[in-house]
Amino acid sequence: MKQLENQIAVVTGAGRGIGRAIALKFAAQGADIVAVDLKTDFVQETVDEVRKLGRKAWAVAANVAEAASVEAAAEQILKEANRVDILVNNAGITKDGLLMRMSEADWDAVLDINLKGTFLFTKAFSRAFVKQRSGRIINIASVIGLIGNAGQCNYAASKAGVIGFTKSVARELASRGVTANAIAPGFIETKMTEALGPEARAGLLKQIPLASLGQPEDVAAAALFFASPAARYITGQVLAVDGGMVM
Repeated sequence: MKQLENQIAVVTGAGRGIGRAIALKFAAQGADIVAVDLKTDFVQETVDEVRKLGRKAWAVAANVAEAASVEAAAEQILKEANRVDILVNNAGITKDGLLMRMSEADWDAVLDINLKGTFLFTKAFSRAFVKQRSGRIINIASVIGLIGNAGQCNYAASKAGVIGFTKSVARELASRGVTANAIAPGFIETKMTEALGPEARAGLLKQIPLASLGQPEDVAAAALFFASPAARYITGQVLAVDGGMVM
């Protein structure tokens, strides 16, 4: 029997990169997938791939930073899928810049999507999780939320916030059989890292003991662990998937 047989997983930011890898990993292990992004067009390829694996898939549009949009999406999901077993809060953005030059708009945009979005989606499904006395919440944080990074004070603050939020939610919902854990990826091969020049990439590799960037599938494997029966007794934890960068 597959690890997630007949479970339903909601993955935000599922159109590409880490979100897409998680959706496909879960589907390969028997889960049906609700792929969420700002527009349904962004997740159509993910939905198609999930269906090729023989699982059900839904494409749902939502602005994770707007309460009304999230509430409408959650209502649609619970109506169409009937239940949700796993929530992966993956949607996130960067708007890098040094503190002295950072605009209030860039600060707000990153905090709204990365942190407020995680809050809104978790809140939207928490009542259903409590009622069914089960649920897995997996939040995608970042090693930058653990160690900070010059030029990313907004991103670091948002991801540190996700970590604190995860621990608090874990404490609130544990008595109802709901777990909440976070994954802190290091530098992963995605569109964000494709833009790096040779010198910047070489500099990054020097910071990583395993001397390579990670793959989206590495993060997906960690998410699968947290979603699986093997993590039944684990909650409130942060797992760094970073090649040893912040050990």
